[in-house]
Formats: sequence, structure tokens, C-alpha cells
Amino acid sequence: MKERCQVSGFRCQVLKLSRHDGRLVLLHRTLTGLPPLILVILALVAPAEVFGQKAASSKIELKTTSFTPGGFIPKRFTCEAANVSPALAWTDPPLGTQSFAIIEDDPDAPSGTFVHWVVYDLPAAYRKLPEALSGNDLMPDGGRQGINDFSRTGYSGPCPPPGRPHRYFIRLYALDAIPNLRPAATRKELDAAMQGHILAQAELMGRFQR
Repeated sequence: MKERCQVSGFRCQVLKLSRHDGRLVLLHRTLTGLPPLILVILALVAPAEVFGQKAASSKIELKTTSFTPGGFIPKRFTCEAANVSPALAWTDPPLGTQSFAIIEDDPDAPSGTFVHWVVYDLPAAYRKLPEALSGNDLMPDGGRQGINDFSRTGYSGPCPPPGRPHRYFIRLYALDAIPNLRPAATRKELDAAMQGHILAQAELMGRFQR
């Protein structure tokens, strides 16, 4: 339904809206006679907020209590001790998130980037993973662990050759889809499945040397 209105002496028509999936959807708008500057301001403001609804944030934060980000990773989480996965937690993801994925790798490995952990199909309701996850492929509530570059399923911690410290990156991805990959998928397969589906990502980095 259209109605006439006045905006600072200019003619316009009230926005025609419908409700779809709990959101207001703009169906039609015409504005006549508005100066170019006002049109630019409307173009910048309208996508962020429509009748009080603010745009969803695309940011997400990843945290751990297992080591200090940027610092050295305790031996408990490496091949020199228990070799268990670290505890992880993260903030609320963007709207539309359907699943999470996690990849840990070492870009300083002599043979090139070495993959230590692949996790995918984590439910959107998840906000943390406990320390010392089992190495099983299938996780509670449908999450899966892929195969790493040690040819093992699940987590295998830092195990660099003697020498300078290596950096270990843990990256969290919020996805707008569920990859539904085969059991024990590889990092390459996960990377391909995530193409075009990443809403937000966050990372942690820790160091280790032997």
C-alpha cells in the first residue's frame, strides 16, 4: 500500500514492506526530487538499519585458556607430552551461521604448510570445544574431525624438528552451510567445501620449538 508524504518539502512514497522469516523486506521505494546528497546518505544508512533493525556483525572472536595467544604452547599440547587438543571458545557468530570449521596448521614446516587438525560440521549452537578431544572422527551432536598430515584422525600437536620456533595457527570459520563431507576428510577437501560460504573467521597463534 502506497501513501503520499512530505520530506522537507519534497514528494515521496512510503516504503512498501512485507515480513519474511522475521525480517522486514523492502519491496518498493520511490523518492522524487531529493537532492543527491540526501540520496547518498540514505544509501549508506538503509542497509545497516531498517526501522530499528541493525545489520548483523561479521566479526567473531576465538579464545583459549590452554596457552597465551602469541606465546609458547605448553608441552602438554605437543608431541613431547600428552599431545592433547587445546580448549577453545568463541563469541556469537553472524546471523545465518549454519556450522563451524576449525583448521590448525604450521606454515613454518620444512616441507611447507603442515596440517595438525581439521574439524568440520560443528553445529551452529556450539560456542566451545573442551580440552583433550577424542581422536574419533564422529563427535557429539554431529561434528567431525578430519585427517591431518600425520595421517591421523583428530588432533596431533606441534612436533617440529629441532631449531627455531614454529608458529601454529588455529583458525575458526563460521559458515552459512554444512559441508557434509565424507568421514575423515582432508584439509584440501574442507577448503574446497568452504569456498563462498565463510561468513566470518578468527584465529589464534602459538609458538613451539624443540
